[in-house]
Amino acid sequence: MTIQAPTKSYTLASVAALVIGTVAYGIGLVNAEMPLNEKGYYLIIMLYGLFSMVSLQKTIRDKAEGIKTSSIYQTLSWASSGFAIALLAVGLYNAELALSEKGFYAMAYVLSLFAAVTVQKNVRDKDALATADKDQAEFITE
Repeated sequence: MTIQAPTKSYTLASVAALVIGTVAYGIGLVNAEMPLNEKGYYLIIMLYGLFSMVSLQKTIRDKAEGIKTSSIYQTLSWASSGFAIALLAVGLYNAELALSEKGFYAMAYVLSLFAAVTVQKNVRDKDALATADKDQAEFITE
């Protein structure tokens, strides 16, 4: 298996995307004119989505590297990721928000989920490079 170290610019871009997505989503929630319980719903959906996507990425990577992962955990990770996205979609569909606000929340959410997966992959790649045995993998660094 060949592992290529992520470049510093790619790592920084991934972290920046995660920060921009989550901060924009949070600022949108703070400035939104909606009840506090609705703001809490959208906050928890963001946190749940981030966790479930990182967990899903981990199970997929573990399976690709030959690390045993129970099928029930992998299934739960897929289902959890789907539920997180579905809960946001249902919440936005039923929300009394302008279409542009709904689009803003959806785009910030998707950006954050993508960035969380990318950041987790970068962390895992760097860790693999630091700890792996040279007999098991060929390493390419640039």
